[in-house]
Amino acid sequence: MPEVEHRLEVRLDPSDHALTVEDEMRLPAGKSEWTLLLHANLQAEILKGAARLSEIQQVRNLRKYLLQLDAQGPVTIRYQGRIEHGLRRIDEGMGRASAWSLGVIGPEGVFLNANSGWYPRIPDTLQRFRMEVRLPDGWMAVSQGTGPGEAGAGKPGRGLSTWTEPLPQDDIYLIAGPYRLYRASAGDVEAQVYLREPDPALAERYLRATHTYVAHYSELIGPYPFTKFALVENFWETGYGMPSFTLLGPQVIRLPFIVRTSYPHEILHNWWGNSVFIDFESGNWSEGLTYYLADYWIKEQAGQGPQARRDMLKSYGDYVREGQDFPLVAFHGKHNMASQGVGYSKAAMLFHMLRQRLGDSAFEAGLRRFYADNKFRKASYDDLREAFDAASGQDLKRFFGAWTTQPGAPRLGLKDVVVEPQEGGYRLSGHIHQRQPGAPFPLRVPVVVTKASGERLTIHMESKTEDTPFSIALGEAPTGIAVDPSFDLFRTLLPGETPVTLSSLFGSDEGLILIPSAAPKALRKAYRRLAATWQAGHRDWRVEDDTSVDALPNDRPVWLLGWENRHLPSLVQLSAPYSLSLDPHRLVVDGERVDTGTESQVLTLGDDAAPIGWVAAADAAQVPALARKLPHYGKYSYLVFSGPESTNRIKGQWPSGKSELVLDIGTGAP
Repeated sequence: MPEVEHRLEVRLDPSDHALTVEDEMRLPAGKSEWTLLLHANLQAEILKGAARLSEIQQVRNLRKYLLQLDAQGPVTIRYQGRIEHGLRRIDEGMGRASAWSLGVIGPEGVFLNANSGWYPRIPDTLQRFRMEVRLPDGWMAVSQGTGPGEAGAGKPGRGLSTWTEPLPQDDIYLIAGPYRLYRASAGDVEAQVYLREPDPALAERYLRATHTYVAHYSELIGPYPFTKFALVENFWETGYGMPSFTLLGPQVIRLPFIVRTSYPHEILHNWWGNSVFIDFESGNWSEGLTYYLADYWIKEQAGQGPQARRDMLKSYGDYVREGQDFPLVAFHGKHNMASQGVGYSKAAMLFHMLRQRLGDSAFEAGLRRFYADNKFRKASYDDLREAFDAASGQDLKRFFGAWTTQPGAPRLGLKDVVVEPQEGGYRLSGHIHQRQPGAPFPLRVPVVVTKASGERLTIHMESKTEDTPFSIALGEAPTGIAVDPSFDLFRTLLPGETPVTLSSLFGSDEGLILIPSAAPKALRKAYRRLAATWQAGHRDWRVEDDTSVDALPNDRPVWLLGWENRHLPSLVQLSAPYSLSLDPHRLVVDGERVDTGTESQVLTLGDDAAPIGWVAAADAAQVPALARKLPHYGKYSYLVFSGPESTNRIKGQWPSGKSELVLDIGTGAP
């Protein structure tokens, strides 16, 4: 792609939502006319250079210009005006929402990128830049590259920040606020932390983590491409990854687990997405690969690989409902839980299946080849395939073609299992079926056979058609067989393989929330607000008083709210791995007794077709935090929270049962 070099002199006036910029642009030679975009509120003129600037049209918040060069050479454009877009709510699923801004300059802070139109953006070009930003005293600016210049002495900003990025970028970010800067170097990479309030202990945790993860991914993939990585505190809740920095919300960065969960994800994006760019027209591969090598990798290192893979399959199954599915090549970015189920969970499982097929050595060689071949250029799933083809010596065209272009997931079945004596032992035979609508997927199916001695034998079967027969010679009698017991394949989970969890309810398009009419007024009001929050953007969920329903429906999910709910006896009558008493209020879960006078509790029960969830708080002050937090605990079956801020004390999943993919040969019964 052509590259444009910018030399930007920026003056920000947050109190007036305004900026003034002089941009000396050096354009690629050989072309005399360029189309550029600026925010519609900015008034632009040619300050220096043999060029003319004329407006073509306005498209939403952007104004399109024609820049005509009378002679080759640098052109300086001066522009000024206001950029002030409020936060927009984005519904991501029942009870889950995020905020986004097209761009803002204000007393709380500054957030600007290409969508904001704050710099002259020429479509289909990459950017290099040097930028000086003048700000109010006490403020600093943050961007890609090396900086912040004289503002970076570990003291509040002195009104001038300087940033230089000589590597080609697909955007130029400008973030600013009243920051305190902390920094520490290790080798050629500097770790930085920008906080809105002094907190040396918090900063030190992130500085150490930065060096740890940068070193890990540099060894796995290739050298870190930038001179720094910075954690930057935003003035609203975000989880953005930019080249050489991440912009996280004030609550997020103070959650104790973020530094070892979400934080490596943001660092890894500096390889995937921010230096190897995404060819969005052919699908966003970056989120799935980053999720697999960061979020999933952390869990695998902790010995939780099978559970993490099952959670990804369940997330896909719960949130990607009929009519919401699409192939990986159509994923551009997350906008709700269904798109996350495809672009993160399904894509991550693609890379897991690829790793299982190739082995760790060839898989890691493929990662390094892909990075080396595609730095600072757009890359696609085809480019990924070519890198892994070269690293492994295999032809992966059918594997990538099917998994990136076919929607849906395989649904496996185990049929006609027979054990026959033969000379020297036994023969175990049967059939593995792919029963999903549509074409079969290419699968390397792990089949685990348990022998009478207790030894377990794993055999991988290539499944390319609807029916895959198998025949296994054994020296001793088999006592059991299991197909994909560790969830190494992306597939539809079968009944018995996973318990009901909160995502079974939150992922449903319709359902019923029942308010306890007999609850005290303050609690009833709090429950109604919780219901309204969860219902927002999901109008097929009905909210009713518990007295309006004679019996719980069995064709949709139901949330029961409160100890006072008249339908709560339904949970008492069901056989479940907990002990619940209504008079007096008593609950024992996970072997622990809950203090029902001070703690909040959440239970799920039923099946995926008609799950029941119950939320009960000790007092009204606990409910707002539950409304906000519970949609983020989707993988759990039960939860207990303490205090008005609803601090989690107990969490877990109910035990799973057996599925039809597990057969006890001794009894012949599933």
